[in-house]
Amino acid sequence: MQILKKKKLIPLAFAVFAPLALTTPKVNASSFGAEIFCAMRDAGNDHESSWDAAYTYIKKQKGGFFKVSPKNAAAQITETVIREKEKFSYCIEYLDNLHPNRKLIRDLEKEEKRKEKEEKDRENKRKRLKRELEEANEEISGEFSDETLDRYSY
Repeated sequence: MQILKKKKLIPLAFAVFAPLALTTPKVNASSFGAEIFCAMRDAGNDHESSWDAAYTYIKKQKGGFFKVSPKNAAAQITETVIREKEKFSYCIEYLDNLHPNRKLIRDLEKEEKRKEKEEKDRENKRKRLKRELEEANEEISGEFSDETLDRYSY
């Protein structure tokens, strides 16, 4: 009976402790990556050197077959700084440099939407003009009957 209880406890204990063991390095890596980035920026280093140091650290801590992408690492640093505002209050001003292309991406999306709208407007205008032309042709052909055309044929 006791053996049966122990066998049930092992999977339960594994289910509780496995997620903790798997997520702790990621949290620590991103937290320390944020510390590296923010400390270097606060000390007067430029964005590139601070970013390279933090990203290299996060990549090394992640390990495994798949590496952390730069976009994901930037998101991890941003999340850590926001989550721990009291600790990283001096670093918030540097976060915009982690995502420099966001404004460019938004501008490109706006431009694409504008072009799509213009294309739809042109298509609608073309259809309207075609419809008006067909109506005008019908009016003209209604005015000239076959008799009228026969009268002027030579």
